[in-house]
Amino acid sequence: MSTSIIGKLEALHPLPDKDKKLLHAVVGRGRTLKSGEDIVSEGDHTDIVHVIIEGHGYRYKTLADGKRQIIGYLVPGDFCDLYGFLLDKMDHGMAARTQCQIAELTEEHILMLTSRPALARALWWSELVNAAILREWLVNMGRRSPSARVAHILCELLVRLQVVGQATADGFKLELSQAELGDTVGLTTVSVNRALQRLRGSKLIVQAGREITIPDVAALKRFAAFDPSYLHFRQDREDRP
Repeated sequence: MSTSIIGKLEALHPLPDKDKKLLHAVVGRGRTLKSGEDIVSEGDHTDIVHVIIEGHGYRYKTLADGKRQIIGYLVPGDFCDLYGFLLDKMDHGMAARTQCQIAELTEEHILMLTSRPALARALWWSELVNAAILREWLVNMGRRSPSARVAHILCELLVRLQVVGQATADGFKLELSQAELGDTVGLTTVSVNRALQRLRGSKLIVQAGREITIPDVAALKRFAAFDPSYLHFRQDREDRP
């Protein structure tokens, strides 16, 4: 059950076999959450670190009037709240977008994992990547056109899902509604629909239900001004001159 976690962490930093065996030992089978169920609610205190084993989720903030801003996607292998046990209460919520299998680790588990140098480095990388994604999303929402915002999100999901074996070279299943995309990029559902129409009309994507195919991945990345270096995956770092 820890395959996705190891895949995600190894995409950031190589792990020795002993560290992989330790992850297998502490992760276990986890528990199942239904689509829409909170992993952790905003304002809660948690002593548990949650990790996505299967399924998709998101981070969110809710305003007093009920409006929601999605501030991060959670895919298999992601630690939802790696150091959440240090906080008095969570400053944002996390919810399951699809049915999810969630591993629950204790503070003792995390201290055990971070006592091993390679694992500690990989976990630090994962937290730095979360911050880098948030910065990129701020730029995306504040400075790109509606179509480019949506295209950028699609590019990011393609790369992140490829790392954990849930995307092909040119496609993946989009586990998001148009309303949720709107809550991500600060657009109305109508504007998201128009953005997707433009991407389809320009032959940048092909959409069949939730299945997204990208005929020319490089072209979509150029259109979105997508540079995957902010994800800091080893392959990208090693490919740089």
